[in-house]
Amino acid sequence: MTENKIIRVGITQGDINGIGYEVILKALEDNRILELCVPIIYGSAKIAAYYRKAANLQGLQFNQISSASDARNEAYNVVNVVGEDVKVEPGQSTPVAGQAAYSALECAVTDLRNGLIDVLVTAPINKHNIQSDTFTFPGHTEYLEASLAGEADKALMVLCSDNMRVALVTTHLPLSKVAAAITKDAVLNKIVALNDSLKRDFAINCPRIAVLSLNPHSGESGLLGSEETEAIIPAIEEARAKKISCFGPYAADGFFGNGSFGKFDGILAMYHDQGLAPFKTLAMDSGVNYTAGLPYVRTSPDHGTGYDIAGKGVASADSMRQAIYKAIDIYRNRIAYDKMHLNPLRKQYYEKNKSDNVVLDLTQTDDNV
Repeated sequence: MTENKIIRVGITQGDINGIGYEVILKALEDNRILELCVPIIYGSAKIAAYYRKAANLQGLQFNQISSASDARNEAYNVVNVVGEDVKVEPGQSTPVAGQAAYSALECAVTDLRNGLIDVLVTAPINKHNIQSDTFTFPGHTEYLEASLAGEADKALMVLCSDNMRVALVTTHLPLSKVAAAITKDAVLNKIVALNDSLKRDFAINCPRIAVLSLNPHSGESGLLGSEETEAIIPAIEEARAKKISCFGPYAADGFFGNGSFGKFDGILAMYHDQGLAPFKTLAMDSGVNYTAGLPYVRTSPDHGTGYDIAGKGVASADSMRQAIYKAIDIYRNRIAYDKMHLNPLRKQYYEKNKSDNVVLDLTQTDDNV
């Protein structure tokens, strides 16, 4: 990999009856994006043309290909993965739309694993109609973890904008099951994963992480719940022992209400709506959903299928555009980070009498390095 390579961005069509195609096409409307990447849409040139006409984007011309390996630079490439007879019904949730979304996702993930694309950007899916014998996951994040993660890799959902990054301990989990999932190990693992992502993916050298509480008022010393004292605080203390700068737990209402979120590089929320509701309120249309913790880069706009406005030409492409840019930025950040840490310098000091907190001795090692 080189820092100056043209990045091949795979973009899945998402639900064909939602706003996926509209936001994809609007995001790609500015030809300057072709200077940054090679867009490869996984879906259908016929359906893309349908939504291109509906959104009055006649200037976009598609290069239809059967494989991402045939993609051309300076062109809008479309890999046809669904049949010509697929029926488009804007605003409707249908089994056909779910199957088409899965076909595009499966093909794109296969190409990502095989190196035919460099990053993946996914348009929104309907988590209900995509369910089948081959897709039994609550959402993209869980599917991608199962499809792309190595044995030691765990996906971390991160919602990010220019001034805020919110990660989640639990993702698509019923609220009734959240408390049982908040264990010390679960919180600690997410703190470590967020810290690693902030350094490698977002190029923040010494990130500061805020950890939110689960219960109101941080549990009021056990009066309103024990998760803070039994799981969250011990996880924070162990993370600090690992030299991670993390703080909390903070009650979520005051934390976002008084602007404390602006003092931290990353925020770890305990459950989906605790983190995403304030994030989407504050980030508006610029938010991006990023799946950290995997060997590959995947982003998505932070909105859903938008059935209520599908096919009307009024959907905002800002989040999709930012998702494409963010995928490119994170890919480049990873290259730079891995290059800097490829051959680390030999440690040239040792700690004397560590238990007595004596200052480090910088004498050279026996190797005279």
